[in-house]
Amino acid sequence: MAAPLLKPVLVHSDVTFLSTTKSEWIKFRTVRSTTLGSIVFTVLTIGLGVLITSLIHAHWNDMEPIRKLTFDPVSTSLGGTVLAQFAVGVIGSLFITSEYTSGAIRNTLSAVPRRGQLVLAKLAVLTVSMIVISEIVCIAAFLIGQQIYAGMIPASTDSLSNGADLRSVLLGGVYLTLLAMLGFGIGLVLRQSTSTISTFTAAVLVIPLIIFFLPQSLQNAISKYEPSALGRAMMSVTPPDQMFGPWTATILLTVYVVVIVGFGTLIFQRRDA
Repeated sequence: MAAPLLKPVLVHSDVTFLSTTKSEWIKFRTVRSTTLGSIVFTVLTIGLGVLITSLIHAHWNDMEPIRKLTFDPVSTSLGGTVLAQFAVGVIGSLFITSEYTSGAIRNTLSAVPRRGQLVLAKLAVLTVSMIVISEIVCIAAFLIGQQIYAGMIPASTDSLSNGADLRSVLLGGVYLTLLAMLGFGIGLVLRQSTSTISTFTAAVLVIPLIIFFLPQSLQNAISKYEPSALGRAMMSVTPPDQMFGPWTATILLTVYVVVIVGFGTLIFQRRDA
């Protein structure tokens, strides 16, 4: 009896983590959605920050004394992150879901059969890119805001040489980066751009609105766990009593990201493209 024919097995021994990362970096910087999202993110963070600080400066003398005492010149300078957080979420989600939409994910998986390596490479590119962009944008927004606040009390004493101010600004960049990673993780789970963006928006905006209509005791107990509330705590020099401290908030948001990305990676490895 003739020996059965053996099909040749293609071994992707040359597909290393470094080569995969380089390939994902090329995708990230050449995709139109990434470029447009980065532009929108920058304009929103800096532009809205300028608008907010300008309005506060113009109406400073009309503000009530209690509001002046609780005024936070750092977080108000970073007020543009309220809208920019949606832009970074879209950037993160489209980095994975756009390949499913176009069908390119099959080619990607053919070139990189190790799915865990692919996810790790994508996550590395997204994280490094977003932390660099986010920190630059947040620092720029802060410095411009302090120039607008120049001469006001107590804003005139705020600068990056102050440890608390520096922490708040840098954690602002970390917050936006974690949101991009959160969007990526949701995209791994849902695979569709529209459902991923809708889910991300619900987590950041819709759920806080629902919680707003609950009794005050429940609001105080639940709202501090919202991603947006954690972001406010991270960017506040002195977070309100009902919120977590900045480092606790950072750890909690990181746990959210690790859990969702971990779950997304698990099912990504077990189901068809």
